[in-house]
Amino acid sequence: MHPAAAVALVFGGCCSNVVFLELLARKHPGCGNIVTFAQFLFIAVEGFIFEANFGRKRPTIPIRYYLIMVAMFFTVSVVNNYALNLNIAMPLHMIFRSGSLIASMALGIIILKKRYSTLKYASIALVSVGIFICTLMSAKQVASESSSNEEDGLQVFLWWLLGVAALTFALLMSARMGIFQETLYKEFGKHSKEALFYNHALPLPGFLLLASDISRHAVLFSQSEPFQVPVIGLTLPIMWFYLSMNVITQYVCIRGVFRLTTECTSLTVTLVVTLRKFVSLIFSILYFRNPFTPWHWAGTTFVFVGTLMYTEVWTSLGPLLARWRKGAKKE
Repeated sequence: MHPAAAVALVFGGCCSNVVFLELLARKHPGCGNIVTFAQFLFIAVEGFIFEANFGRKRPTIPIRYYLIMVAMFFTVSVVNNYALNLNIAMPLHMIFRSGSLIASMALGIIILKKRYSTLKYASIALVSVGIFICTLMSAKQVASESSSNEEDGLQVFLWWLLGVAALTFALLMSARMGIFQETLYKEFGKHSKEALFYNHALPLPGFLLLASDISRHAVLFSQSEPFQVPVIGLTLPIMWFYLSMNVITQYVCIRGVFRLTTECTSLTVTLVVTLRKFVSLIFSILYFRNPFTPWHWAGTTFVFVGTLMYTEVWTSLGPLLARWRKGAKKE
């Protein structure tokens, strides 16, 4: 696959996925569990057929290691989606998840005893300030929106604080999972498709703990207004259409990122994923008219500039631009 096609998959799949997730969350804010379950089930079935060859192919990495990784991955996925139930707006959700560099660096220093350059520390400080500004401004919005009733307002604000705590926990757990994954790949080699399958298949029994919530939302989805799917003419409840599209676009997004990692350098992958998050955020603000103040814009700018500083994209782009200019002069 051409790298440009992989980039198109990442942008098309991931940005569309955010749109359908927000459509689901706006109609039923507590639908995080059924969304997570549907995503895991779809990717697990696809992996069982094409990666595990209907269970005939043995995993390269021992299952016991996957069980540890899966416990972390399942927790991160459920907590991230459940945070939307706790008065967390989609833009803040996206900005917060863009702060994974902070958690990765902190745990890298504590667990792997890593040391970083001054530029990387500065970039992390910038990301931290950006997330702090956005979180503070969102807190003020939650407080002002619920100020009409003091008792209800306090309850709403406390739920919002719990949502921020959930996102922070998921951020740290995701970083810990990344470090664990890194040590596994060093020992057994990279097996991304295999890891993708086992990370989604092994947690499926865990959804039995959430069965009552999932079945309740399945009933609510079935009661939503009918919608005729364009082109194929199939009529189904609109919430099931949104969920189906969310699952498909999530799969396209993951496959796009996987393809990108095989075709491009890690720097390029980081740059593309960062830009994709920024585009998703802008689309969410403009299309869904989510409240976003100048302070939010300042915080968002800090987060993304800090992320680009961390990847040292400026120093990498310099030689490329110089080479491009040199080639242009020769022509």
